[in-house]
Amino acid sequence: MDKDNTNLPGPSLSNVIQIDDERIRGHLDKLVRGSVEETLNALLDAEADRLVGAEKYERTAGRQDTRAGHYERQLHTKAGEVTLKVPKLRRQTFETAIIERYRRRESSVEEALIEMYLAGVSVRRVEDITEALWGTRVSPGTISNLNKKIYTQIQAWRNQPIEGTHPYVYLDGIVMKRSWAGEIKNISLLVAIGVNDEGYREILGICEGHKEDRSGWSGFLRHLKGRGLKGVRLIISDACMGLMESAGEYYPDAGWQRCTVHWYRNIFSHVPATKVKAVAIMLKAIHAQESHDTALKKVGDVIAKLKDMRLAKAAQMVSENAHETLAYYAFPQEHWRRIRTNNPLERIMREIRRRTRVVGAFPDGNSCLNLAAARLRHIAGTKWSTKRYLSMELLKQQEVSNQISA
Repeated sequence: MDKDNTNLPGPSLSNVIQIDDERIRGHLDKLVRGSVEETLNALLDAEADRLVGAEKYERTAGRQDTRAGHYERQLHTKAGEVTLKVPKLRRQTFETAIIERYRRRESSVEEALIEMYLAGVSVRRVEDITEALWGTRVSPGTISNLNKKIYTQIQAWRNQPIEGTHPYVYLDGIVMKRSWAGEIKNISLLVAIGVNDEGYREILGICEGHKEDRSGWSGFLRHLKGRGLKGVRLIISDACMGLMESAGEYYPDAGWQRCTVHWYRNIFSHVPATKVKAVAIMLKAIHAQESHDTALKKVGDVIAKLKDMRLAKAAQMVSENAHETLAYYAFPQEHWRRIRTNNPLERIMREIRRRTRVVGAFPDGNSCLNLAAARLRHIAGTKWSTKRYLSMELLKQQEVSNQISA
């Protein structure tokens, strides 16, 4: 009698059936990619037949064109990279929505690569990111070529001629961090925007300045003047070191309006926190007057009150600098609110700061300048520059009136 073998261990199923997940996945990807490629090429052929008015080698009276072979183009899809055989026609330009989508995809990828590089991302990291996002690894040579391309475009934009006149010009600087010989150093970017003679805002320029001193501002204003900036009636800025000396050298006929908001902050730094609100009301009252003369009278009242409050340093600052904040009174009243502060440019500087904060320290000065310039160029292309900011007819009427009275 045979022994019962039912309890003996049998062969393991894991040893009988072995599944190579990676191999199957690769095979499926290849099948899907091949199917996608075949389908897209069939669509291209069908589109070519429609434009020609006949199928390949078909003789018909309705034929409008003939084929002239094809060219190959790579297309990135979710299934991977496929090869398109794009038909060529002898009389017509072959256009298709598939190619348009490819162009848009190609453009968006290129813009993303440029932005990553300008943001200070290393070439190796850009390669890793592109492989993760699009399934293809961009070569260092491609990144280098894109880098040269965008630098050329930004340089051209930064140096293009400034057309027309700009009665109002806003100036400010922003400090960035850059890596220099293993150390982190400060680098200043000087920025200018203006309101042209039609009342629209424009980005006038951006340059690198090692310091916000006279030499830095002098070089920047020389750059603006050389590109054609003219007709400047008023420069609005903070009390930047050396700025007014440089402005007087290149635009001697322009007035200077010290930003009232920055002036307030400078004074508040010498006022106890418990008295800041009261002092703020007093200072704002100076710039709420209806004329330059009444504003000067209010300055005297404020100085006396500050002395009574034993705020000698604040009183001294008002006495010495208040007149610098009153230049806007010489211009149309409807413009006062927008030309007595540097707020229009401050908002742009905050946007640059927000965009560059993620970088930390830039690898070099060029990447810092180009990323900021790229952001300014983007702003210039939005509704920001297409919305009328001021009615400059009021300024022209005032100039005519002043000439008659003179």
